[in-house]
Amino acid sequence: FIRSYQQTTSKSRALPDFIIIGAQKAGTSSLYTYLSQHPQLLASFKKEVHFFDGGIEPDIDNYEKGDVWYRGHFPLRKKVDSHAKVFEASPLYLFNPLAPARIASLIPSVKIIVLLRNPTERAISQYFHEKKLDREVLPIAQALEKEDACMATALQRHDYKSNDFICRSYKSRGLYKEQLDRYFQYFKREQFLLLNSESFFAQPEATLKQVFEIVGVDPSYKV
Repeated sequence: FIRSYQQTTSKSRALPDFIIIGAQKAGTSSLYTYLSQHPQLLASFKKEVHFFDGGIEPDIDNYEKGDVWYRGHFPLRKKVDSHAKVFEASPLYLFNPLAPARIASLIPSVKIIVLLRNPTERAISQYFHEKKLDREVLPIAQALEKEDACMATALQRHDYKSNDFICRSYKSRGLYKEQLDRYFQYFKREQFLLLNSESFFAQPEATLKQVFEIVGVDPSYKV
């Protein structure tokens, strides 16, 4: 019933003013949680909407559900006052090659927040995350060695919903320049805030103030 109501009222719902697009295992969950505490920031009803990347289910494409489905994840516009900002966080958006054009098509003026972690540390963190979920059986050295061939096949097939692309992209997700360059084809540089994950982990208050300032809410708020 709740999902039906949200989609029925989709035309009256807000679209995000900014999106946290990644990177995976770089602190996006912590950033989403911190930002959700700011009284002027309204988060999506769940953290990872997975619209512009199509989602992680191999047989279900969220993007094909259309913007009616997407809008259903956000509050009604009448409940968003003039000082509030709406946002979501889906880390796969940075890595998925289809996401930049799709985002630009629906919300071209959106602000984009990116957390970038040391690629080696990020890859190791992802590996143990997949290992914990029993989606990776190889030792880390073999998994990293096998990745290149698996990713080449996925990219050749444009198969961005395969397990190899989503779960075993340890090194590939750390190629930040090529991922950001895809976004710079569609968005102005001033729409971006690039953040260092290590700085965020060490001094979250300073990072949060940067985010508050660029999205246009009270920067003096302490979470």
